[in-house]
Formats: sequence, C-alpha cells, structure tokens
Amino acid sequence: MSSIIYADNLSKSYTVLHKKPGISSSIKSLFSPEYVQKHAIKNLNFSIETGEVVGILGPNGAGKTTTMKMLAGILHASSGTCKVLGYTPWERDKSFRKRIAMIMGQKNSLWWDLPASDSFLLNKEIYDVSDKDFVKVVGEMSEILGVVHLLNTPIRNLSLGERMKMEIISGFLHNPEVVFLDEPSIGLDIPSQRAIRDFIKTINSLRNTTLLITSHYMADIEELCKRVIIIHDGSILYDGSLKDISSNFSDQKKISLVLQSEVPVEILSEIGTVTEKEDVRVSLEVNKNNLNQALEKIGRLPVVDLNIQEIPVEKVIDEIFTLGKVRG
Repeated sequence: MSSIIYADNLSKSYTVLHKKPGISSSIKSLFSPEYVQKHAIKNLNFSIETGEVVGILGPNGAGKTTTMKMLAGILHASSGTCKVLGYTPWERDKSFRKRIAMIMGQKNSLWWDLPASDSFLLNKEIYDVSDKDFVKVVGEMSEILGVVHLLNTPIRNLSLGERMKMEIISGFLHNPEVVFLDEPSIGLDIPSQRAIRDFIKTINSLRNTTLLITSHYMADIEELCKRVIIIHDGSILYDGSLKDISSNFSDQKKISLVLQSEVPVEILSEIGTVTEKEDVRVSLEVNKNNLNQALEKIGRLPVVDLNIQEIPVEKVIDEIFTLGKVRG
C-alpha cells in the first residue's frame, strides 16, 4: 500500500467582520470595521493509504467539511502542504479533477428539471467516459442502488433518498480513485441509508477506491470505516482504529444484568451508575479500576445472566466532542 493523500501542517483561516449587535455598532462598522481571524483548520497532519475508507468525525463547526474541500481543491490552504494523488489539490489540474469526486449530501449537483440520465450524459462528456464504459457503469450502479426505473424521471420529482442515489451514481460515473463523501446519508430513511452503505462497500471492494466520509450517523462510520480521524475546533484529537476508541479512551465498562427478581436502585447504585433499569433487566457503568469489586457485589445478587462490554463507541465519541479532548 502507498499513501494516496497526505497533509503536512495543513491550515485554513478566514478574516471575518466582527460587529456587536445594535444600530450604533452597525454604523460604526461602516466607517471603522473590525476584523478577526477565524482558524477553521489548524496544523493537520495525516496520511491515507490507497483503498482506505476513513471517517472524519467532529461536532458541527469542527472543520470536517473545510478539510474535505481543501483535499478536493475547492478551498486553498492558508498554510501547510497537501498532496492528493501526487497533485496539489487547489491548483485544480484537469487530470487531477478527473481522478477525484466530491459528493455532498446537502448540495445538489444534478440538473433539477432534467432526468438523471441527461445529467449523466453531460458528465460522460466532461470526464471523457467511453460509450461502452458509460452504459456499463450506469447500468451496474443503478441496478445496485435500485433506481433503474427512475433514470428518466426529472430530479425534482424524486424523493430525497432517490436523488441522493442519483448523486452518488453521478459522482462515481468516471471511476474516480479518490471520493470525498460529505454527509451522504443526511435526512435519508433507513432503507436508503442501508442501500448507500452497501453500494459504497461494493465499490470499495471492486475498485479499491479510497474514500473519506463525514457523517453524523454513527451507523455509517461503524459499518464502513476501520479508521477515523476526530477533529475538534480545527485540530485532530484522534487518528486511529475505530474499534480501539472504546477500549483506549473510556475509563468505563458496561455491565448488563438479568436478575431473578428485582433489586432496589439504591443497592444497584452502590455497584455503579445505573443507566437503564426495566424490571429485572439492568445496565450499569462501572469504572474499569473498580471492576473486580463491582463483580464481587454483583455475585451477591440473584443474577441469571451477566454480560460485560466496552462502552458503545458512539457514546465515547460524544464524550470526546463534549470534552474537546480524549480521556484515557
């Protein structure tokens, strides 16, 4: 494997107008405007190998989309360097643009009043896709996503999920080597989310396509990405295996119990934090350092079944977002 993307101290800043509320402040800003620097991305360092599917996570405003846009060449970096497929993205070399795609769940790229098939034909000419490849790719992708019968329907008459599937076909039409997916399943129903995830897995398997994905749906990340990069306030907090997050960055264990008879909450609370209780089914969170003591106390209860697990990764990531740091 070889690095297909790397960033070295990649940063992006904006100069924005700073104005207090009120008419007097508005008038003052006309004659004596005050500007401040907003640092959207600060000194990012990472590399991504060919064929990897990497999730970029972070709260709203963390800098995820800004990072993706710089890697795709839509935005210029303020400082630092970046290479994608050996190109500097914001130089927008024609051969570079033919080898990547960026698909944004909150932005339409297809013509609203035309059927998807017409937009696909336009992209075919833009990206110099041969007639043979075009027919094959559109046929295969529309079959996988279940939209063959919708190819000649105007985009405005499609549901959100159907439109997103067409956007994805359009983005993958020219067989890009690197694809940036920004919130591809936002607002979609569960079957549509599942169809898009299955499609992405299939394409990655068949073509070894490198994919970077942002999503607020952890199901997308958990099913598609072995590796995640967590960004908070423009800086990287974590870059590594998704499966290691719970074990490495949570000091808690989850204990699920099925009891023979109900036990008062007061007694359960002496063991750990009660997170769920429904009759004889109980979930506790216990500090890893106190696990043995907790198990000794549980041994005195009328236990029918016991299960010890890591804290769900979604909860750990939510804590990282809240604290703005990883905690081990």
